[in-house]
Amino acid sequence: MRILFITANRIGDAVLSTGLLDWLTRQHPDARITVACGPVAADLFRALPQLERLIVLRKKKWSGHWVDLWRDCVGTRWDLIVDLRNSLASRLLSAKRRGYRPAHKSNRHRVADNAIALNLAPPPAPKLWLDAAAENAANRLMQNASGPILALGPAANWPAKQWPIEKFTELARRLTATDGPLSNARILIVAAPHERDQVAPLVQALPPNQIIDAIGHDLLTVAACLKRCRLFIGNDSGLMHIAAAVGTPTLGLFGPGYENVYGPWGERGAVARTPESTEELLARLPYPGAFAPNLMGSLSVETVDEAARTLLARTA
Repeated sequence: MRILFITANRIGDAVLSTGLLDWLTRQHPDARITVACGPVAADLFRALPQLERLIVLRKKKWSGHWVDLWRDCVGTRWDLIVDLRNSLASRLLSAKRRGYRPAHKSNRHRVADNAIALNLAPPPAPKLWLDAAAENAANRLMQNASGPILALGPAANWPAKQWPIEKFTELARRLTATDGPLSNARILIVAAPHERDQVAPLVQALPPNQIIDAIGHDLLTVAACLKRCRLFIGNDSGLMHIAAAVGTPTLGLFGPGYENVYGPWGERGAVARTPESTEELLARLPYPGAFAPNLMGSLSVETVDEAARTLLARTA
C-alpha cells in the first residue's frame, strides 16, 4: 500500500497531524509512506516507521513548490492521499482514496479537525517517533541530571504571545525552591537556534549548575529530552505540542492565541491564560498581523504557579 501524507509547514501543526500517521501505521503495517512537509517540520518525521520518502516543500514563487510536489508524485498510483493542506496538486494525482481536512476555519481543536480527513472518532492523539540518534543526544545532554526536571519553553515566534522572561524566571525559582513542588529540580530550557537571544536573560538569571541547555538542538533530540521531564511550561508554540505529544505534563500559556484550537492535546495538558480574552487582546492591534508589543503581561506568576501545581498534583 502506498500512502502520500501532506502536512504542515509549521512545527505545531505538523505535530498535531501525527496522530493520523500513527493510526495509519497501525492499520496498515506493511504500507510505504511518503510524507511531504515544510523544512522546519521535516525532522519530526525522520524516524516514522514505514517511511519510504520524505519530501521537503520549500516555498517558491507562484506556488512552484506545489508543482514540484506534483512532479515528484505523479508517477505513482497512490492507494491513499491524505492532504491536510487541501492543495490542488494532490487532486491532480492518481489515487484510490483521498482525505482532506476541512478548508474552513472552525472552533474545533486542530487534532479533531485533522481526524475528519479519515473520519476518525475519537481523534487519534499526536505521537512522535524517536530514533537512536535523538535518544543518545538526549542522554548526553542530561547525563548528570537526577530527580525531577522542569522544562521551560520561553520563546515564541510572535512577540505578542511571549510571556515575559522575568516572569518565567520568577516562576522557575518558585517551583524549584526548597519548599516548592519540584524542589531543587534541574531546569531544561528549549528554544530554536535563532531564539537564543530571546531566552538569554532567563539563562543568565538562573544558577548555571541548575540549567540544562537544549537550545538549538534538532527537534527529535528536544523531544527525547522533554520526554524525560516532569513538567513543561511554555508559550503557545510548536515546542509545547512536542512536549504534549511525548506524554510530558504540559502547561501552555495563552493570551492572543486560541487555546480551544491549539491548546496542548490530551489529559496531561492544561492551559493558563490572560484575564483578557483572545478577542480583547487582538482588538489592541491596529490591524490583523500588525507588529504588537507583548500582550501576555497580565498573566500573573501566581496564576501560572497555581496551574502548574494543580497539573503536577493531577499527574502525580
